[in-house]
Amino acid sequence: MSAPTVTAPPPKANPRPVLPPAARKARRRSAALGLVAWVAGLGFCLPAMWMLLTSLHAEPDAATNPPSLAASLTLDSYREFFGAGGGPTPWPSLINSLSASVFSTLLVLVLALPAAYALSIRRVRKWTDVMFFFLSTKMLPVVAGLLPIYLFAKNTGMLDNIWLLVLLYTSMNLPIAVWMMQSFLADVPVSIIEAAQVDGARLPTVLARVVAPIAAPGIAATALICFIFSWNELLFARVLTGVVAQTAPVYLIGVVTSQGLFLAQLCAASVVVSLPVLAAGYAAQDKLVQGLSLGAVK
Repeated sequence: MSAPTVTAPPPKANPRPVLPPAARKARRRSAALGLVAWVAGLGFCLPAMWMLLTSLHAEPDAATNPPSLAASLTLDSYREFFGAGGGPTPWPSLINSLSASVFSTLLVLVLALPAAYALSIRRVRKWTDVMFFFLSTKMLPVVAGLLPIYLFAKNTGMLDNIWLLVLLYTSMNLPIAVWMMQSFLADVPVSIIEAAQVDGARLPTVLARVVAPIAAPGIAATALICFIFSWNELLFARVLTGVVAQTAPVYLIGVVTSQGLFLAQLCAASVVVSLPVLAAGYAAQDKLVQGLSLGAVK
């Protein structure tokens, strides 16, 4: 007669580890901060999402108070904005804004990189006074320089000229660019630059092949900020341009006419004008985060 088989009891599941009170408190705090961050993010995105939704409504539905969320969606506002009904087209204004923003940003980078190099790596005498002078140029109210610039443009025949906006945007963004890039280039190791100079590299080569690749995140962040400032500028573009050099923000305010406020079409125009900035920010988001946090941890 065979001996009875004894089955082993099933293994007990590992009990859940009991966290100490400090760890539980830290976990609850982290969850609360995460919830607050999500709420804040949705709060920032809500106006843009509301504008996008309003642009997809017909004018009668967009004009209701409160707006109807269940209204049918349509692209009529975008068709009207792009001139499908025989109205003016925004393409010349969009091209003017893109040209002025891109050319001025490139010119700012070309001028700001050597200046930041001289103020951070090969520091000139009294470089702190120079930095304060660059920053002090932004303290002047923009409207205070509007009349002299207008008279200069009128006397030189540069009114309604896109290259005048390029020069203005370059001079307006250059102090901020030098200030930002000075802090970025200050973290570039001097030993690498000295090694390049020992190998016979001259200053243009050092800037283009040594300094620029190392400080690429900071340069990208500076370029993005200069592009946004140039794209959104309205006052000088409104006063100094007419038809030929009209920019997108000037065209945008033209949507509001004396005949009434077309809310859906205004929201559609705002979405279209905002898209280049959003696309540039999305494309350079990794470089922007790296650039803005560059030098934060030593």
